[in-house]
Amino acid sequence: MSSSATTDGLRITVKPAYWPERSSPESGQYAFMYTVEIVNESEAPAQLKSRHWVITDATGKVEEVKGEGVVGRQPRVAPGERFEYTSWAMLRTPFGTMRGSYEMERPDGTHFEARIAEFALTLPNALH
Repeated sequence: MSSSATTDGLRITVKPAYWPERSSPESGQYAFMYTVEIVNESEAPAQLKSRHWVITDATGKVEEVKGEGVVGRQPRVAPGERFEYTSWAMLRTPFGTMRGSYEMERPDGTHFEARIAEFALTLPNALH
C-alpha cells in the first residue's frame, strides 16, 4: 500500500514491498524495500538536505533514523522534475509502519520539512 503527501509543492510517494531474499523470519528479521518518488510540482527548485524516518514495529518499538541526504546523495529537484530511489529497512516483526520527513532547501536559502506520509510494512498474508 503506497502513501503520498505534498508539502510546499513537493509530492512524495512511497511504495513499500516485502523483501524475502533479505528476510529471515525464523531469526525475527523481516526486510522491506521501499521506493520513494519525489516530484517537484512547485515553481522553485528544492534540494534534499537530510532525512528523518520514524520506524515502528508491531510491538510498538520505535526507531528513529536521521542523516544527511538519501542513498548517499542530496538531490536537487527542479520544477517539473522527479527523483526516485529505493532503500530498505529491517523489522523484528512481520509488520510495522514508517513515516518521516525530508529537510529541503530552496535556492533563496529557505528550508522546509517535506512530509512523508505513513505507510505500512507488511509481510504478505500476515494480517489474516
